[in-house]
Amino acid sequence: MATDPPADLTLTPLNGEPHPIRGWVTTFHLAFVALDPYTYESAWLLETAGRILRHYDQADCRVAWVITCTAPEARQFLGPWADEILTFVDPDREVVKAFGLELLPAFVHVRQDLSVAGAAEGWDPPAWREVAAELSRVMSWSRPVIPAAGDPAPYEGSPALG
Repeated sequence: MATDPPADLTLTPLNGEPHPIRGWVTTFHLAFVALDPYTYESAWLLETAGRILRHYDQADCRVAWVITCTAPEARQFLGPWADEILTFVDPDREVVKAFGLELLPAFVHVRQDLSVAGAAEGWDPPAWREVAAELSRVMSWSRPVIPAAGDPAPYEGSPALG
């Protein structure tokens, strides 16, 4: 079960300087998808997760990837998604650990007060839909279709800490 992160948790963007999470949520909520590029499970969900994040890119929230690898590995894994959506690298899995995530992929919504508004672990479409519904409600935004045609079948995911 996801937990609220410490205010001094550092998020390191693919392009830019690392900052504590409180700096990333000063103006907007944060909605991120955490993926492990070394697993089939995360690769299977890349397009689906990108579609969901892209749905919110004009809402009053910051959308991002958290990828459990180095910057060059994240670029290789994400391909064009690395340029389209803010990407945080987490090679030591400190971010994943700070949020108490047990399975990846994961979809997490963080409020401006750093509390976790919702989290879904593994690819559980009803759980992801619930996180998206709350995010949409708070943002006064439409809901993405979860699952959509072509999305993978549900699966448990892989251990978040490797």
